[in-house]
Order: sequence, then C-alpha cells, then structure tokens
Amino acid sequence: MISIEDVRIAEQRLKGIIHTTPLDHSSTFSEFAGQQVYLKLENLQKTGSFKVRGSYNKMVSLGRDEVDKGVIAASAGNHAQGVAYSSRMLEVPCTVVMPKDAPISKIQATKRYGAKVELHGAVFDEALAYALELQEQRGATFVHPFDDEAVIAGQGTIGLEILEQLDDVDAIVCPVGGGGLIAGLALAVKERNPAIQVYGVQAVACSSMKQSLEQKKRVTVESYPTMADGIAVKTPGALNFELIQKYVDDLYCVDEMEIARTMLMLLERNKLLVEGAGASGLASLLYQKIPLKGKKVVTVLSGGNVDVNFLSRIIEHGMVEAGRYCKFTTVIQDKPGKLKRILDIIYEQQGNVQNVSHEHFGKNILPGDVQLRISLEARDQGHIDQIMTVLMERGYEIDLLK
Repeated sequence: MISIEDVRIAEQRLKGIIHTTPLDHSSTFSEFAGQQVYLKLENLQKTGSFKVRGSYNKMVSLGRDEVDKGVIAASAGNHAQGVAYSSRMLEVPCTVVMPKDAPISKIQATKRYGAKVELHGAVFDEALAYALELQEQRGATFVHPFDDEAVIAGQGTIGLEILEQLDDVDAIVCPVGGGGLIAGLALAVKERNPAIQVYGVQAVACSSMKQSLEQKKRVTVESYPTMADGIAVKTPGALNFELIQKYVDDLYCVDEMEIARTMLMLLERNKLLVEGAGASGLASLLYQKIPLKGKKVVTVLSGGNVDVNFLSRIIEHGMVEAGRYCKFTTVIQDKPGKLKRILDIIYEQQGNVQNVSHEHFGKNILPGDVQLRISLEARDQGHIDQIMTVLMERGYEIDLLK
C-alpha cells in the first residue's frame, strides 16, 4: 500500500519538472462562502491540470524495459495531456485513447505534445476498456489515470504543497472522479496532520465514489451529460476507494447549475479560467454544502482546460442560471418604428439587448406581423422579471425561451 514516503519521493522527482502552483486567498469567495477560502491554482499547472504530477511520477519510475514498446493511456483529456507531456520529456512513444466526444481542445493539445490519439467510446470508461485491449495486444505499459500507486503518490504532492503554503489550514476540498487526486492528497495531509479535514466533491450527474462509499463497496453508476467531464467516471478505482475510506472525511455533490455559476464567477471575479471539474470543489463551498463556516479552507482548482468553442456556451449557461441572461419571443406589427418601440422600453428598464432576429413566416405569425427573438442581459433574475412585466403591461405577449 502507498505510504507518505512514496509521496515524498514523488515530490523530489517532480522538482524542476512541474510548477509549485500558487495558493491564492479570495476575499470575494470568502465573503460568499462564510469561510476563509484559498484557491490552489492547479489550473495554472503545466498541461493545464494536476494530472501531470501523477503521470510523470509513474513514468519516471518505470524501467527502460517497461517503456521499450511505449505507453498507453486512457483519458477524457487532462490525463492524456499529462501522459503526452511526460512521454515527450522522457522520450517514450505514447498512445492515448480518448472518448469520441472529448473536448477538441484537449485532443489537439494531446497531439501537440507528441502523442498518438485514438478516439473510442462515448464515455471515459469505454475508452479505458479499449485502451486496456490495445495494451494487451501491443505489450505496451499502461499508465492508469487514477488507480495506480505511483500516480496517486504524484497527485499527493499537492497536499504537501498546501501544507507548506498554509500550515494552519482547517480543511481541504477537491474534485473526485476516479479518486486519484483526493486519495493521494488525503493520505499526504492526514499522515502529516490528522486534524485537517479532507472533503471530496462530485457532480450529481456521475457520483460513483459517493455511492460506493454509501454502499461500502465499489459500484458502477449511470453517467449523465455534465460540464464536469473530467470527473465523470462511472466506476471508481480500487486503490483509491480504499484510501478514501481510510482518509477522507466525506463526499458531497454539486449540480450543473452550481458548477456553471461557479465557473462564471471565477472568470468574472478572479479572472481564472477553470473547467467544470475544477470548479466543483469551490461550488460546494459557495453553495454551502459542507459545514465549514468560519474555517480556513483550501479548494483545489484542478484544471483549466476549457474548450474555447464550448466557453461561450458555458458563459451563457452560467448567466442564465444566475438570472442574468434570457431569451424571449414576441410578435409585433411589421411597420417602421415598432421595433424601436420595444427596444426603447428595454433600454428604459436598463436591460442590455445582446441580439435581435426577425421571422416573418410561422404558425402564429399573421401577414403584416413579424416575430422577434430577443436575447438580453440583466443584473439578476429580479431585473429580468421587471423587464418582462413592463413589456406585458405595454401590451406585448412574451414567450420566454429556455
């Protein structure tokens, strides 16, 4: 079984290879959460996530005979980049299997590090099964994304860094998928100071580790679409499960709305681009899932690899969930001045129109009329309600769109 000494060895191996990422106190999030919130910025790590810690530690521990035929990995994105980066550093051939719907940015980044990428399956677990088949066929060495002692030890170095940066921390909160990050971190922290609490956070859409702990055995769960794709693992790791049972205080879940709002707040308030998985820990604090009022709490922002094409949708989704953005349709007469009239009303109410489109033909559009589709930004949900109320009072029939 992995020990604290394994984590210390990993720490030495990683010196000069990875960044010691900043630990940033956030007065904004502290006020919102009712705690002293510190952000461990692994989104600023090399390759854009913590995963490089475990992958490099695993690969540097292998003998030359173990990598002669190359390495194979499976990943939804971040582990892929960690393995590809480590392979390039160590001059080892690398193949990574990724799900077919993995973010394009993560696929391209993995290729740029020199890895061969194969797309297979709809979710991580299917990619993993195929990668294991390839590994057996080719005789290559498999680098598991989480269920491996050397990988867990590498991820545990985050815990040692946090203790160096904030020795009086009360609790640490981090995302949980297969469990490699929290298993290594919790072991490192608890072996140094058992009084520090360690909590994990999963997406409601794929809460495999939480359900496994509740049932006291590893279980496979149904996975639903989630913007926290980096922690959408249907079956937790065996080694990770044992360590989490021993060292982790509890696990909590956050939903898509909470994740989206947190991502948007990180971008707006702290100018930090953080992916859904990375934002889940902070989301649990902002929505007060964990009873830590008044404590010094570190949350690990585990990654920042957001697909640029997806970013606008995340921002829009976050603004909708925060009650700051809406779309609606209404029908007006197709005459000069009619469009200006409705836009003037929105302007009077201090709404910010983002887009207007016209449709002259449709089931409920009479000759001489036009249907408007308007998207607008507002201060909050109350402001949107105010604008809609005024429009209806002025005679407009409003159909809010989801």
